[in-house]
Amino acid sequence: MIRYMLLGLVQGLTEFLPVSSSGHLVIAERLLGLNPPGVLLEAMLHWGTLAAVVIVFRHDIIALLKSLRGKGRVEQRKEVGFLIVGTVPVVAAGLLLRGTIQAAFSSLMGVGIGLLLSAGFLILGHLALRRAQRSSIRFPDALVVGLAQAAAVFPGLSRSGATISVGTMMGLNAAQAARFSFLLAIPALFGAGLLHLAEALSAPASQNWMGILLGSLCAFVSGWLALRAALALISRGRFWVFAVYCIVVGTGAIIWSLF
Repeated sequence: MIRYMLLGLVQGLTEFLPVSSSGHLVIAERLLGLNPPGVLLEAMLHWGTLAAVVIVFRHDIIALLKSLRGKGRVEQRKEVGFLIVGTVPVVAAGLLLRGTIQAAFSSLMGVGIGLLLSAGFLILGHLALRRAQRSSIRFPDALVVGLAQAAAVFPGLSRSGATISVGTMMGLNAAQAARFSFLLAIPALFGAGLLHLAEALSAPASQNWMGILLGSLCAFVSGWLALRAALALISRGRFWVFAVYCIVVGTGAIIWSLF
């Protein structure tokens, strides 16, 4: 049970903070001797964090859904389209590069390099904050942020760190860049969970349902806390502090892989 709970905590705490959940799962498996989670557990952990972001952004989601029925503003309907545009790159990456992505999970060196890249994104994003004043999403914003999310399918490169930083570099203010990033995480998390669930159903095996439930609950609770903390840090302009963490852990991962 402890293994399931630890994996849930790692997934939840690192999914929304800019430190790469996938990278930390690789490190946790090596450092703590944890076996890789089964595909069903991976699906439920993704959906645990999905539930957290849906609850936090429930009002935004309801407003966007209402806009599709003609009950919202034109800007909201446009934003739905931009979310679709931003989701296309990660779907394409998941389908076309699936084997390469899976192989990357065995490379501790790759995780270390990805964390250093995450630090670079965070620093550049912070430097761009002074001129990032725009609150309206445009097509180029959605496409470039979507490409950043697609790149973050590789372990070590933080999805939230890359997408929020790229958003501010495109000129979006921090609040809007974060909002769009976390809304964009919803289809990505749902798709990842659905993909792992399909794999689990294609090769059914006995499951520790209590462990899976506990892991998912830990992912939900820790994900909710991490998301609230991330939003608070973004509002204060302190998201960059995780760059230091990424540099330390990334450098450690690279040295560990060498020796």
